[in-house]
Amino acid sequence: MRAAMAASAALRLIDIGANLSDPVFQGIYRSKQIHPNDFSAVLKRGFDVGIQKIIITGGSLADSQEAVQISSCDDRLFCTVGCHPTRSLAFEQTEGLTPERYLEQLLKVIRENRSKVAAVGECGLDYDRLKFCPKEVQRKYFERQFDLVDSTGLPLFLHCRNAFEDFTEILRRNRDKVKGGVVHSFDGSVDNAKHYVDFGLYIGINGCSLKTQSNLDVLKHIPIERLLIETDCPWCEIRPTHASYKHVLTHFPSKKKERWEDGIGVKSRNEPRNLLQVLEVIAAVKEVNVIEAADQIYKNTCHLFRWEP
Repeated sequence: MRAAMAASAALRLIDIGANLSDPVFQGIYRSKQIHPNDFSAVLKRGFDVGIQKIIITGGSLADSQEAVQISSCDDRLFCTVGCHPTRSLAFEQTEGLTPERYLEQLLKVIRENRSKVAAVGECGLDYDRLKFCPKEVQRKYFERQFDLVDSTGLPLFLHCRNAFEDFTEILRRNRDKVKGGVVHSFDGSVDNAKHYVDFGLYIGINGCSLKTQSNLDVLKHIPIERLLIETDCPWCEIRPTHASYKHVLTHFPSKKKERWEDGIGVKSRNEPRNLLQVLEVIAAVKEVNVIEAADQIYKNTCHLFRWEP
């Protein structure tokens, strides 16, 4: 690990999707305190491997407000503001707010924290988890969130699961409003990726994008100039059972949460420093140098979010 840590000093990385508002980063699992709050240590470990910025994902109005608050604790933290497809019923079921008012509140959060908000989202469609929200509600409020893009000029942080046709149709209808975006946690086909790239979007890759050999074969066909990387932590780690695991060069020590130790990661709790592993897999699949891959992906990310490289 020491050699990898030394090499990481030359890397510049940006985690475009981290769910740092999840209570597990405060040591809380299923409403029970299992170990001390280690949020600051998690951030430090990420920054130590070359992470320059982290974008905290907002998945509802309340979640976005919390993401903004967390991002205010460090200049390297940013966030998204929007409503995840599986939580779209919040537009209609949030006490004291009509759907229109809910949208207005999302816009207010963006405008009052413009320097911290990197994108509108996470928004899109998820037909794999319809038990949380029906299709018609997802479609309705995905489309409404293009008003946020139109009002702010921000790029989109997009989610699509088993909904390609409806997802792309809504994108086409709102093409004039789109100011760039990324389809995060991509696990689709070569044709899906080509469509997104032709539309002008970037493709976000994390551990869930790299589970199978088929996933790796798709990755080979995506131009590195259109790739961004993310952890989607605390989920989507690269596991030993994944086809991508053989390409991971850097391994970090971890312990079960019940045996938590200061300075050591928590087993099965993904964290930002593991972004380095995603990068290593991409470099191996693309047959390029890790530093070369990091530099290109860093430039891609800065271009989308309009940051100085």
